Amino acid sequence: MTLERALKTRDIVLFNVAAIVGMRWVALAAANGPSSLLLWVLAAFMFFIPQGFAVISLASAVPEEGGLYVWTSRAFGARQGFLVGWLYWASNVLYFPTLTLTTAVFALYVFGLKYTALEQSAGYIMGASMALLSAALLMNLFGLKGGRWLQNIGGLATWLPAVALAVVGVVALTHGGSATPITMASLVPQFGQLPTILFFASLCFGFAGLELAPMMAGEVVDPRRTFPRAIVISGITIAACYLIGTICLMWAMPTAETSIISGVNQAIATAGARQGLAWLGPPVALIMAIGGLGAIGAWLIGSSRLLFVGGLDRLLPEIMSRTHPRWKTPYVALIVQAALSALFIVAATRGDTVRSAYQKLVNATLIVYFIPYLYMFAAAMKLRRQIAGSEGAIPVPGGAAGSLFWNGLGFLTTLIAIVLALIPPADAIDKTGFLVQVLGGSVGFVAAGLILYALAARRPAGHL
Repeated sequence: MTLERALKTRDIVLFNVAAIVGMRWVALAAANGPSSLLLWVLAAFMFFIPQGFAVISLASAVPEEGGLYVWTSRAFGARQGFLVGWLYWASNVLYFPTLTLTTAVFALYVFGLKYTALEQSAGYIMGASMALLSAALLMNLFGLKGGRWLQNIGGLATWLPAVALAVVGVVALTHGGSATPITMASLVPQFGQLPTILFFASLCFGFAGLELAPMMAGEVVDPRRTFPRAIVISGITIAACYLIGTICLMWAMPTAETSIISGVNQAIATAGARQGLAWLGPPVALIMAIGGLGAIGAWLIGSSRLLFVGGLDRLLPEIMSRTHPRWKTPYVALIVQAALSALFIVAATRGDTVRSAYQKLVNATLIVYFIPYLYMFAAAMKLRRQIAGSEGAIPVPGGAAGSLFWNGLGFLTTLIAIVLALIPPADAIDKTGFLVQVLGGSVGFVAAGLILYALAARRPAGHL
């Protein structure tokens, strides 16, 4: 294995920001109203902070390429490690169409409101999505020294729209008051209502992704020190972007008029224009599109490392472990990851029948996405003594009790989200069918992972 250690603290901070922060989450939260602010805080306490503690402890104790896959293998054996890697990878491949679609929509606002109708054009969405995926692949194929700048610029491009939104929101507040009435009563979430609980689960996973960067631990300079610093810095930044962005968007736009995808663009293009800031719209839309491209690059290279390490361990075809002699990148894994992602992008944007089939597959992976987090929190608890005894490792604060509390809290929150994922949305016509798709599809993905492992285990054992 010849991977180059090119990533430093700054790179990991910007990688995390690019991968996790999504302006669509800000728009979704603002569209839900003022109670989203307290829900963000609660989601940070119940999921984001436990996630950060778990990743810091595991990444500092076991700083190896493959991250979550390696941690689970150390704690529960090779079969469970492979299963987690398979489930995490499968859910990420199906995540790409959502990510490329929202980025393509952001790009429309580069031209003001002139071409926003193309948001409904399957041809535009498919073409733009494929172009974005190709650009992310090429940038990362030629080495992390160059490719890391795509994620770095993407991270910076996430901060700048948040700053612009803050400016528009503050100007709107001072020149006419908040467009969305914010009272003490409106800030209190209605936890007695199911939609509020479901929405809270969604916000929790708006914070998901800190485990992605450690997939590339073998390409990080001094990972035992780099990951803890980067996670603390990026964690504070991510939480601030979501909280400040949500309140500023509500200051600028009425909740009822806010799009759950392009609400930030709306605020800057329309509310900004009313405040004499019309010039802000196109450059911010361009920056948001660049930020989306950085996120695509981050998830592409992070997920491809699972294929790469699986090849090293002979649990996947050995060709997956090949690195380019000049660029020092796992080029085969990257190309395979991009090719499969492209297939699902096409499936998501072609014809009603195919799109319907794809949506059923996405529904089936809701739980699949959550399961690896259960393993991560459980691994952090099981490996606590090993972590505490590892030189340079940073255990969860509070010793055994602290580990049990924070990892247990993260595990419980994730488990609740899995249960909630079984509840059909209010607008679902066939609620029984939805339940069958989600539960049956999840069982199918788990079974497929176990079958793949059983077949792969017949090969000579790798380094695990």
